[in-house]
Amino acid sequence: MYLASVERPAAGRADRTTRLAGTVLALGTVSLITDVSSEMVSAILPLYLIAGLGLSPAVYGLVDGLYTGATALLRLVGGYVADRARRRKTVAGIGYGLSALMKFGLLAAGTSVPWISAAIVADRAGKGLRTAPRDALITLATPDSQLGRAFGVHRAMDTAGAFAGPLVALGVLAASGQAYDSVFVVSGCVALIGVLVLVLFVRDHRAPRPATNTVSPGAAFALLRRRPIRMLLIGAVLLGLSTIGDGFVYLIIGKHEAIATGWFPLLAVGTSLAYLLLAVPLGKLADRIGRTPVVLGGYAALLAVYLLLGSGFGGSLTVVVILVLYGVYYACTDGVLMALAGPLLPAELRTTGLALVQTGQALAYLVSSVLFGLAWQWWDADGAIHAFALLAVVMLPVSAVLLRAARVH
Repeated sequence: MYLASVERPAAGRADRTTRLAGTVLALGTVSLITDVSSEMVSAILPLYLIAGLGLSPAVYGLVDGLYTGATALLRLVGGYVADRARRRKTVAGIGYGLSALMKFGLLAAGTSVPWISAAIVADRAGKGLRTAPRDALITLATPDSQLGRAFGVHRAMDTAGAFAGPLVALGVLAASGQAYDSVFVVSGCVALIGVLVLVLFVRDHRAPRPATNTVSPGAAFALLRRRPIRMLLIGAVLLGLSTIGDGFVYLIIGKHEAIATGWFPLLAVGTSLAYLLLAVPLGKLADRIGRTPVVLGGYAALLAVYLLLGSGFGGSLTVVVILVLYGVYYACTDGVLMALAGPLLPAELRTTGLALVQTGQALAYLVSSVLFGLAWQWWDADGAIHAFALLAVVMLPVSAVLLRAARVH
């Protein structure tokens, strides 16, 4: 009975509800606080690097790619170690702590692009370590039939932080006379609070150690021999290749609409608000009609964003539509893809398997960010977005076939 209550949710309806509330809400609170910190930096980083430091779009594309993709392989290491040691909370805590410290690293880096890049890589290394163990804790504590709802609740709390972060950054910039350093300091302090909440309120429920440990490098690599997992991974990578970063989306909007520096962070607020409002309803919809259609619908919304960005714009109403569609994309894909992957993976390798999917997407994102930055440099922003819209048109139906082959759900 103890093993069932740890690695899989117990059968009783009341216990399932308690498990979902306890695990998801505790981790959601940590993510909410952490995302306030992260989005404070993310909201100003594109403007800081391009307008403040004068980087070219190509160099920014490389830095943006590093922000998500350069430490992708560390996700696999973190996922495997968390499964092997059965200490998912510990590995996640190290990741949250590293990211918190690197906010102060950005402050120490000053205007040195190499040191800024190093701090960004270390910050994303922390994210790489924490994401899979956190998501594994959610999947192991939630019935398969409720995973969409569970991830929707978690991502809604996470996005509440993402919504608040740019607003806090805006307030800090206004109070400090547009001093970016002050944003880094406040962001680091907020992140440390998130680590404290994790330590105090999140429990790492672990089963008794089995006589033989089934978690090994061979078992981890064997996941790729399972056709559903392989199809899901390839589909996720192809979708990732057609995805550009938030910074590029907001920079293109700012370029067309001549948005003042002080208001730039509000673009991220608009996306986060749409994501916040839609995460739970779309998570429930995914449980009801199937997660694959919802994920594909999210990438269709992203394609619509590309088409609008490349259309020459039509004023503030078009900007609002773009931000709403961008929020729809995140609400349909972020947690729902993990909910789609979770039931395909054995409990003892759940963290490793989720890390595998996340690593594939992160590496694809690294490639797409660099390519988009180069395309912007060569053809300007409109040419780059047209090229990626065409890429998305090709990738979406191919990925649909692969995801449907991975699971009938």
